[in-house]
Amino acid sequence: MVAASALRITPPAGPLNGQIELPGSKSITNRALLLAALSDGESHLTGALKSDDTLYMAAALRLMGVSVEEPSDTSFVVKGNGTFAAPSEPLFLGNAGTAVRFLTAAAPYVNGPVILDGNAHMQKRPIAPLIAALSSLGVTISAPTGCPPVTVQGTGHLSGGQVTIDAGLSSQYISAILMAAGRADAPTDVVLEGSSLDARGYVDLTVAAMKAFGGMVEQREEMSWHVTPSPYRATGFRIEPDASAATYLWAAAALTGGKIDVGLAPESFSQPDAKAFGMIALFPHMPAEIDGSQMQDAVPTLAVLAAFNATPVRFVGIRNLRVKECDRISAVSTELNRIRAGLAREEADDLIVNGDPSLTGQLLPARIETYSDHRIAMAFALAGLKIDGITILDPACVGKTYPGYWEALESLGVLLVSE
Repeated sequence: MVAASALRITPPAGPLNGQIELPGSKSITNRALLLAALSDGESHLTGALKSDDTLYMAAALRLMGVSVEEPSDTSFVVKGNGTFAAPSEPLFLGNAGTAVRFLTAAAPYVNGPVILDGNAHMQKRPIAPLIAALSSLGVTISAPTGCPPVTVQGTGHLSGGQVTIDAGLSSQYISAILMAAGRADAPTDVVLEGSSLDARGYVDLTVAAMKAFGGMVEQREEMSWHVTPSPYRATGFRIEPDASAATYLWAAAALTGGKIDVGLAPESFSQPDAKAFGMIALFPHMPAEIDGSQMQDAVPTLAVLAAFNATPVRFVGIRNLRVKECDRISAVSTELNRIRAGLAREEADDLIVNGDPSLTGQLLPARIETYSDHRIAMAFALAGLKIDGITILDPACVGKTYPGYWEALESLGVLLVSE
């Protein structure tokens, strides 16, 4: 089905009810793959996500001399010794932000040159703050455009020491340095510029994953972490289901008055996007203002849901959405207005959605551009549950993190027509 150039969604006649097995967390899978590669011994990763992003990471690790086997659709077996071989070709990482940033920080452990690159979208995603942080640790590294491609002259070592990093654009810069510092030559103090951190929950995920592999990391102050070098230990590691994927199903249930069991209670997720459930549960009376800073990947889901809310919703704290797979603030606003003019607008880095419950049941033909962004495609499919005429272009882009998304909707009774 996903080979189609477009999918038209037919609004279901009644509530969506059922049980869906979620894919594994992309964020945790890519952290676990890197940590297993940095570990001594054989790690078994279960519940893992197999998608574009994680398969790019696995392929890159293989090019760096790491054994990565895939005994099942949801598992990896990684044999590492904490060192990497110089890859014979550039590491192509598609548009996988976690992969390119995590591997950039790990590349100094290669004894030789490493080039990290991606597709046209990746070549627009900023990485300069991470380059500056690694340079301050003595790494010879360059990214002339401030975005990939990145060239690292690895020496097989990372010096350690104190590093100050600007994570205003992405918390992944901090996660990348923290994980790499676990094998550094000396203790590393990672200090954040500024007084706040968007998507802080993802750094907490990193710290938890490091500790699961025997890493010694502690938060010293609100904006600083201390890493004591210690060999990572191979382990059996269970990856929890993807909370960002769960948000689409929670929203689908809310929109249709149904009940969808995703196999894990919202409060049981460790991933920050699970916080979105609290907002979804309030539908159709979502609050007038939602701070999306700590659940950024859930904002497109919430914004499409807000289109059917009883009152307008302003999304704040979302400036980082401009440097995701696409400019998600602009994309969400543009596509909501494609459905009906005036449905959304941007104000600086805020997004205002003018909720209108009367949209339900209308015929409003709209071909939704997805900008090669999986989250735009999955979020706007939700609009098709309430409005007739919604067509999602490039539906295969969901393969980045949720290859089975369209099959999941079909299993709930949603009719999808390929074009």
